Amino acid sequence: MTMEGNLLERTVADVLDEALAAADEELFVVNPSTDTLTELLDVLDADDGPTVTVLAKPAVLKDVTEDFKLASTAADLRDAGRLSVLEYESNDNTLLVTPDSVVAVVAAGDHVAGLVTDDATFIEGAYAQYRDVADEAEPFGLRTPGINRVRDSLRSSLGDRTAEDFDGVLASLETARGDGDGLDEVTISLLVAAKNEELLYDISKWGEDVGIASKATFSRTKTRLEDKGLIDTEKVPIDVGRPRLRLKLGDDRLKGASNDELASVAQSVLAK
Repeated sequence: MTMEGNLLERTVADVLDEALAAADEELFVVNPSTDTLTELLDVLDADDGPTVTVLAKPAVLKDVTEDFKLASTAADLRDAGRLSVLEYESNDNTLLVTPDSVVAVVAAGDHVAGLVTDDATFIEGAYAQYRDVADEAEPFGLRTPGINRVRDSLRSSLGDRTAEDFDGVLASLETARGDGDGLDEVTISLLVAAKNEELLYDISKWGEDVGIASKATFSRTKTRLEDKGLIDTEKVPIDVGRPRLRLKLGDDRLKGASNDELASVAQSVLAK
């Protein structure tokens, strides 16, 4: 299927939606900006549509995947066979390329246009070029686990309530980057574990097993949250070995708070 005519005065998401709908089997997204790649991850369906190969600058890929929400979505799409993410250092225009069409994505103020060519020779050459580029390009090292795997494993390891709270806090955030821009995935995990009074050992073992972070990272983050007064711990004796630590919420504003409030208070405290 081919795209008919230029796509004028659309958002990036609109242009991407139309390109995905018009692509029968394969779509190359060439040199996307951070915003374009973010929109692509929002609109791409894991269950339906063409396979998508992203050819992007490493700096753009790194920026986007520092957000756990986006990185875990990309990992889900990759695991479903719908997305390949490849490193491509170039100054090419942002293009959407299929065997039947080439669309240049052009921003103009608050609007975005998808400019379509109907030159068959040009389309054939562009598709062949980026097919060759993809064959030679290095895959981007996406180490974040897919969000569905995270949810399923958390539910099986620590139960429905903790998994639902994790989802609730994550959904309340625009981004999950940490460093003052949202809360990172380790912080979210520890806060919801404290809300449900889980053991530090259990949440950190889960996090390491699923690929979120090492036990050492969980331990360091726990200490930071303790120092900020967001969580407390109490020792739980065990039959053999050192006592384990049960996590509890430390700040009175967090006790009985909704997931939205939990995220909001934690962000404000950590930003100080």
